[in-house]
Amino acid sequence: MTNMLATDSAPDWPMIPMLDSRQPMAEELRGAIIAMGNFDGFHLGHQAVVARAVEWGRSEGRPVIVATFDPHPMRLFQPDAAPFRLTTLDQRLRLFAGAGAQAMLVFHFDHALARHSATDFVAMLSGELGAAGVVTGEDFTFGKGRGGSVAVLKEVGAPLGLRSDAVAPVADESGEVVSSSRIREALKAGDCATATRLLTRPFAIEGVVMHGDKLGRTIDFPTANLEIGHYLRPAYGIYAVRARLPGGVRVDGVANLGIRPMFDPPKELLEPYFFDFSGDLYGQVIEVELIARLRGEEKFDGLEALRHQIALDCEAARQILAETPRLP
Repeated sequence: MTNMLATDSAPDWPMIPMLDSRQPMAEELRGAIIAMGNFDGFHLGHQAVVARAVEWGRSEGRPVIVATFDPHPMRLFQPDAAPFRLTTLDQRLRLFAGAGAQAMLVFHFDHALARHSATDFVAMLSGELGAAGVVTGEDFTFGKGRGGSVAVLKEVGAPLGLRSDAVAPVADESGEVVSSSRIREALKAGDCATATRLLTRPFAIEGVVMHGDKLGRTIDFPTANLEIGHYLRPAYGIYAVRARLPGGVRVDGVANLGIRPMFDPPKELLEPYFFDFSGDLYGQVIEVELIARLRGEEKFDGLEALRHQIALDCEAARQILAETPRLP
């Protein structure tokens, strides 16, 4: 029986096993090729690493596992850092499945794991996890004090029968290396187009729809309210959005992301209003993609003025979304 971590993903969305590195590796997955990294955004560079692992695994008839770390090491060492995550574990699970992985392996990053020497970490990959090969980016570091590198991985792994490969950074058409930090900066500037290009998909926030103050329905624009949680905070404002609902339903809409300056007390939320949709989404997991930022948050002189502006926002969002191809 494969050991799996709990997940809140909607059951109709694609699933592969989510493995816990603290548990024994399932026998059928030993001898795997493991793609290893944080893979938070799973951008073009991350995709190249996983593609190399998938190619290697298929050439030798081996399973492919994509390994990630949770929480992100930065959260352990800088617990007061502002939210910066680009994906949840559940989102990565689906992305890795779509890239051809047979399982996702989660390294629970705590002080005990951080104290592992690079040599101990390589021994764990070969022994407890039974890996036959590991693929990383060329800049991958691991072990206590980041003492491990791709050179260390190759040197220490070879006597253990653990092979390794490293993938060079991927540059975009401008020649600049694709990185999670570039994506974060783009989102903080409200530049959805750049983030989408580097990610190969729109940045998306996933969460459980919660009950709100229900003021939206009083002005004919009922919203589905999501907490932003540990996600990076994009520039506050109004966005044209697309969403994936349970059952695979896809809808377009407009959303406020921010603290809602019209209402007191302020509360940070993502509040999408979906066009041509009616239904009860409370308690259900949905994923909302940010397609384009329309404007910043504003405070209006009364609800009628707010209602008028939302109508204008809906018109602008519909036009943008009509001109934006849907991704699978």
